[in-house]
Amino acid sequence: MHTNTGPTLAAAQAELVGEFAGVFSSQTVEQILEDSYARLLPASIEGFLPLLAERFARERLRAASRALPGREALRPLVLFVCTANSGRSQMAAALLALRSAGAVEVASAGTRPSDHVQDEVATVLAEVGVSTSELFPKPLTDEVVSGADVVVTMGCGDSCPVLPGRRYVDWDVADPACADLDVVRRVRDDIDAHISLLLDELLPDRGATAASAQL
Repeated sequence: MHTNTGPTLAAAQAELVGEFAGVFSSQTVEQILEDSYARLLPASIEGFLPLLAERFARERLRAASRALPGREALRPLVLFVCTANSGRSQMAAALLALRSAGAVEVASAGTRPSDHVQDEVATVLAEVGVSTSELFPKPLTDEVVSGADVVVTMGCGDSCPVLPGRRYVDWDVADPACADLDVVRRVRDDIDAHISLLLDELLPDRGATAASAQL
């Protein structure tokens, strides 16, 4: 490890090496972790960067592991991409994780990520029971794009990635940046409606399962 990243990042590496033992070498884990740390700089949350780099690296490693021989993905992975990863894509990923109850793996990223999630976005997500303590903007990486089953783009235009074999969907959703809470709530609800339709496609049996559980 680079000496300027401190013992906390070294502890993160040890955690990830153990978690991905038998999947990736320690050298690969170290490379992804250090690259994740570097990609998150500069940031106003610098004191938390080792922890955020660990979470970012874990997301990348999980996505990359989906492409390895003999490792069948049990859950679909949906990647949400916008420009800053501070508003729409964060809301979409958080709402899909909530509504799918863990049946869908989610990720989000920005083509030009901001240094923090919008306060209003955190507020309206908390209103519907979403914990926002672990949300932070992340840059787009090849591992997550390649590992995604569905890539949902939201206002990033030509800067959004296009890879063969991925399913791409573009959602025409208003940008909540600099908007008041009522507007951001409407954006949240619009995204939530899209999420419901997407879940019907990804998990067609979920309605029947829920109905059976009520009998």
